Amino acid sequence: MSIFNPRSTWAIYKREVFRALRTAFQSILAPVLTTSLYFIVFGGAIGSRMGEIDGVSYGAFIVPGLLLLTLLSESTSNASFGIYMPRFTGTIYELLSAPVGVAETLVGFVGAAITKSLILTTIILLTAGLFVDYSIAHPFYAFGFILLVTASFSLFGFILGIWADGFEKLGIIPQLILLPLTFLGGTFYSIQMLAEPWQTLALFNP
Repeated sequence: MSIFNPRSTWAIYKREVFRALRTAFQSILAPVLTTSLYFIVFGGAIGSRMGEIDGVSYGAFIVPGLLLLTLLSESTSNASFGIYMPRFTGTIYELLSAPVGVAETLVGFVGAAITKSLILTTIILLTAGLFVDYSIAHPFYAFGFILLVTASFSLFGFILGIWADGFEKLGIIPQLILLPLTFLGGTFYSIQMLAEPWQTLALFNP
């Protein structure tokens, strides 16, 4: 019977977090910069000329959508690249030959991806406050929802990184499935604004 080894998990977790810090511009600053441009264009330029949607300003309305747009893609890519790159470079054999179980590996990689996503969440929310006036009505529920989303898509990204046998497959699902579905899920608009049958079809968007 194997026993969970927290030291192995901590070693994997720390390595992955430090890897993100070494590539902070790509893994943290670039998504924040992209989201900031969305806030400038849609929240500032366009939002100032639009009325309220569901009782809130357009700028505040798109904050959750833009946050999730970033979290879904970054949680998936962080976890997938985290496990795929050792496979690509061959360093995965060091991990396979070490006395590290599946659970330790899973928790280490996914935990690091979740941490990076939560750091992104904090920075994006602070950045959003510079462009739009918004408030979080239920912070506890919001944090729980964000944690579930980042954990779910980090696990999905981990599976994707194991399944993929090339960089092309790593980008197929995030770019061709997740990104379009997120845009069509009401990121920049309320689905109530859609005409039938598109409004009904939007309800089936996962």
